[in-house]
Amino acid sequence: MSTFFDRRERSRPVRLDGLPPGLAGDIAYRRFCLPRFSTRRTADHAVLVERARFHLRNARWVDVATSGGRVQAYIFEPDSGAPDRGSVLVAHGWTSEASFMAVIAEQLRRAGFRVVAFDQPGHGKSERERASLIDCSRALLQVAEALGPMRFAVTHSMGGLAALLAGEGQAPLGHAYPFERYVLISSPNAFGRITREFGDEVGLSPAGLRVYERHLQRIAHRPIASFTAANMLAATGRPALVVHARDDFEVGFENAEEIAAACPKAELKAVDGFGHRNILFAPPVIRVAVSYLTDE
Repeated sequence: MSTFFDRRERSRPVRLDGLPPGLAGDIAYRRFCLPRFSTRRTADHAVLVERARFHLRNARWVDVATSGGRVQAYIFEPDSGAPDRGSVLVAHGWTSEASFMAVIAEQLRRAGFRVVAFDQPGHGKSERERASLIDCSRALLQVAEALGPMRFAVTHSMGGLAALLAGEGQAPLGHAYPFERYVLISSPNAFGRITREFGDEVGLSPAGLRVYERHLQRIAHRPIASFTAANMLAATGRPALVVHARDDFEVGFENAEEIAAACPKAELKAVDGFGHRNILFAPPVIRVAVSYLTDE
């Protein structure tokens, strides 16, 4: 028998106008943690996934047991004739999966890196239906520890926040992972901007938004206002290449500008014409990312 929550969660789009703020905020939080129901997924998502998974054919598939369930990982071994450059962890974004990062992984492999990609909890072939950003960051940390050591992290979109959380190491993770450098592609900066956009999408009142954000603050162990990529990158003390398209209409270019402005060790690379998703397959972006990590 379906519950009220189930009926609300499985209708797209979910509008919460007119509900009591407490109930609306609770439903919004539960809905936000269901990546497969995200309105950011395109109608042809399943077709794109099948095409993208073709690029995983050269990877070794490995199951990783994490505290949040089984995670599917993919290991790309470096070319035999390439210099040994260590390992890179590749992290995809919200509603995506590792296969969409396989083109970048292949070029890193050819440059001499051992590359580890994985499906975040609630994504791809990993377990769970529900997942939060904290769940994804914890899984990222545990994959890095199980299949590392990892020198670098290459991320897309919300995968950047997950990697920076692991690199920062504050609660609720408990300890940091020592990535030497980050490549942050199309990364959001302020998590509060994401929560407000989602609140507007589902029709949350200001009171409902506060209830919804309290759930997120509880699991993140920090105020939403301080939950930014810039703060976390600064806390790691590590350098980063911030790559962003000026025509990214999902995560605006101002996010990259904010990260770079707040972090002296961050280098901003602006590109045009690739948007939020095609940027992962753009040769100029892949070249600059590989160059950044091979430049000792």
